[in-house]
Amino acid sequence: MSDIVIEVENLSKRYLVGHQSSQRERYTALRDVFGREVRKFARNAADFVHGRQIVQGDEIEEFWALRNVSFKVKRGEVLGIVGRNGAGKSTLLKILSRITEPDEGRAILHGRASSLLEVGTGFHPELTGRENIYLNGAILGMKRGEIKRKLDEIVAFSEMERFLDTPVKRYSSGMYVRLAFAVAAHLEPDILIVDEVLAVGDAAFQEKCIGKLDSVAQYDGRTVLFVSHNLGAIQQLCSRAILLYDGRLAADNAPNSIVQEYLTRVSTVEKVSLSDWKDRVTSGDATITDLVVYDKHDANVELVPFGQEIHFVLCIEFQRRVNKAIFGILVHSVSGDPILDLRSSHNGLRLDCDEGCVSVEVAIDEILLYPGEYTLSPYVYEDVTKVDIDWVRHCRKLRVVPTLGLHGDLNLDYGKYFVPSSWTLLESQRVSLVPEAE
Repeated sequence: MSDIVIEVENLSKRYLVGHQSSQRERYTALRDVFGREVRKFARNAADFVHGRQIVQGDEIEEFWALRNVSFKVKRGEVLGIVGRNGAGKSTLLKILSRITEPDEGRAILHGRASSLLEVGTGFHPELTGRENIYLNGAILGMKRGEIKRKLDEIVAFSEMERFLDTPVKRYSSGMYVRLAFAVAAHLEPDILIVDEVLAVGDAAFQEKCIGKLDSVAQYDGRTVLFVSHNLGAIQQLCSRAILLYDGRLAADNAPNSIVQEYLTRVSTVEKVSLSDWKDRVTSGDATITDLVVYDKHDANVELVPFGQEIHFVLCIEFQRRVNKAIFGILVHSVSGDPILDLRSSHNGLRLDCDEGCVSVEVAIDEILLYPGEYTLSPYVYEDVTKVDIDWVRHCRKLRVVPTLGLHGDLNLDYGKYFVPSSWTLLESQRVSLVPEAE
């Protein structure tokens, strides 16, 4: 028996998008309105007769959500699918789940597939959680006896015992996803297809779902297709990943390589000289010409996963000799508050620089700023005269994105910088607050 369970060959999906005409008529007669409506009706009738998609609007645009996508997935493999919004991820999963048909190419699945593409799909709002477990399980292909046998396990996993006999119309979105994922995860399909639904749950439940998916793949030998914007989950869970970009397969590699490729593509770093930046304080003795952020793979990035290694390269052109020059980069929050000061003198580095160009690099083994957006302000300071030779303010952006695990619930409302710590449960001791009577 072949190890290949999913075969995707030149898969393409086209949609027609309607737009209202951008030309606005200064004067519209009744006959013009009548003629336009007649033409629209005739076009829609022709589309209906020929089985084509009926699209509203005066102008029709052809949009390819997927274009010539091909890949194979082996049995027991966990494949991560990465891409920005609109890249075609959900369209791909809908085709694999047999919800929609491709316009070109084909997708072959060997085995039973279960899909969790949207929160609460197949749930009836008037039914209770218990009733919806049976309904949703039947929709997903489970037998009544199988559902009954696994009911206690499904309920325990979802942690919804207290609300099991409450109509689901009173559930929050998080409660929906708990119950929906619990049912899908216990279906025991050959192929489990999971879209970006775990983002609805809290951090603890996300960890639980990741552990379940990991167990499904490693110990049960089932295949998992996993779409997520949580790059840490992709790196931890998946054995392989693909990158979709504008509907095409841009890369197919190990998860770490795909994540870096994705961050590079979505980064909006503008590689322009800082020589003409207006917001600066300068003496005219030196000019900061560039500030570049690199990851550990030497890729120029603006988005950096929390806890990963990054490097800053600062380029300066000196107009005169400067003794004991100190280089630095200030990191500010979006509100302008200083968060971090990277300064060469902290490591004892002060350089005597002659006229000409100098480049210095500062490396951070782990970026522990809370996930969020920051601005960078590089500077050069002369230690002898105590003067800022050049200080370019808020000239670059840096965005720290969350990763899976302990750091997934770091919130900028409660802190700015992560400091590693260890917590230990001590034996409780009885403390007498009131002196005992003699």
